[in-house]
Amino acid sequence: MLFDTHVHLNAEQYNEDLQEVIERALSEGVSNMVVVGFDRPTIEKAMELAENYEFLYACVGWHPVDAIDMTDEDLAWIEELSKHPKVVAIGEMGLDYHWDKSPKEIQKEVFRKQIRLAKKVKLPIVIHNREATADIVEILKEEGAEEVGGIMHCYSGSPEVAKECVKMNFYISLGGPVTFKNAKKPKEVAAEIPLDKLLIETDCPYLAPHPYRGKRNEPGYVKLVAEQIAEIKGVTLEEVAEVTTRNAKKLFGIN
Repeated sequence: MLFDTHVHLNAEQYNEDLQEVIERALSEGVSNMVVVGFDRPTIEKAMELAENYEFLYACVGWHPVDAIDMTDEDLAWIEELSKHPKVVAIGEMGLDYHWDKSPKEIQKEVFRKQIRLAKKVKLPIVIHNREATADIVEILKEEGAEEVGGIMHCYSGSPEVAKECVKMNFYISLGGPVTFKNAKKPKEVAAEIPLDKLLIETDCPYLAPHPYRGKRNEPGYVKLVAEQIAEIKGVTLEEVAEVTTRNAKKLFGIN
């Protein structure tokens, strides 16, 4: 029983073989997945998938790279969608200073608006962070994000910052990079953060774990992430699967 907390099965990379990808995931023991929408088209597709598959859920929000495109109507739409029983989180949201499509100040404004919305609708948030750690931590604190908590998605930062985020009611989610031979930080995080504060994900179709690195990722590969964490922590795969699944269901309010 594995819970992949962050998938993009709504991506065009799965247009040809989505059903086969889903069936492979189920055959690898993946019992639940959260499909993340981050703009109009991907949110619509995430909702469609969540409605069509009992074991799929949706996370809806606005990606920081596209923050400049988000309107008040979009925010109101996300609020309306948040009432849907299959919507379990708001996001992915955050800051991305790698790409320069959206100015930093606009990214921050859109980030803050989504945190406030999540607090209003009482749903956890999913954080995208690229080269913006200090600003993200500061905004989470200023906006009182610990009230709803959430996920530091595909976490790549230091164990120290991870511990700070855990104190703010956030889970640390590890993906494919924890399996990379040269990925020192994710391995340190896996070692130092307690299992009851960890989640697993693929972020598929991106960031495929070893030995599929560089190829299209898929949710069935989340087992490789769980196996790596089990090895680092010196516990069984079953324990990692059981605890991270329990963590995800608790966070998302899934019985």
